[in-house]
Amino acid sequence: MEARAEGRIGDVILLLEHDHVVTLGRSADPTNVLLARETLAARGADLVATGRGGDVTYHGPGQLVGYPILDLAPDRCDVRRYVRSLAEVMIELARDHHVEAGVVDGLIGVWVDREAPTEWAGAPWARDLAKLGAIGVRLSRWITMHGFALNVSTDLEAFGWIVPCGLRDHGVTSIRELTGAAPAVREVAIGSAPVLRRALGVPIAAVEDLAGLDLEAIEAELAR
Repeated sequence: MEARAEGRIGDVILLLEHDHVVTLGRSADPTNVLLARETLAARGADLVATGRGGDVTYHGPGQLVGYPILDLAPDRCDVRRYVRSLAEVMIELARDHHVEAGVVDGLIGVWVDREAPTEWAGAPWARDLAKLGAIGVRLSRWITMHGFALNVSTDLEAFGWIVPCGLRDHGVTSIRELTGAAPAVREVAIGSAPVLRRALGVPIAAVEDLAGLDLEAIEAELAR
């Protein structure tokens, strides 16, 4: 973030697939973590407090997580517009894989009707509303941090470790659960450049695969 704020790098979007981790946002209710830290650790999951907005969420294999590091100044200084653009990224990616999703008034993230995953007429017409993608952001001097998480082929049982985003009335779903099949997260990420370009207004020609590179060395170089 510091490198972007100081102009040493341009806008960057990091796309990745996490190991098991439960994260707490700034407004998180600790009681929404249903397992003890030791139990989570035994299941291979860390418990981490973060600076993003929102409550408790889970990240893990099968989930595409995006961290845009963008400077919204001077002409994109609109938090609601930015959050809506993150939702649009996930809506378009889901559509690419035969799932229609949308946003819901009063609820953050991207939602689907599990009873009709190829249709989206809005929440009032949904018979089984479920969350497909989460959004949690933080901005500092109009530099963005954190971002979005789209459930591609995520093990949905892991969401039983928590009350996702503090919402007890709605379930969580994935592209795999809705369609019976899902691509690899890497495949979704590599093909996401046109969607990111349209939704976020970032001039991305292609997504670069950094697997196998020394990311610690790259991070150290950016911090210099």
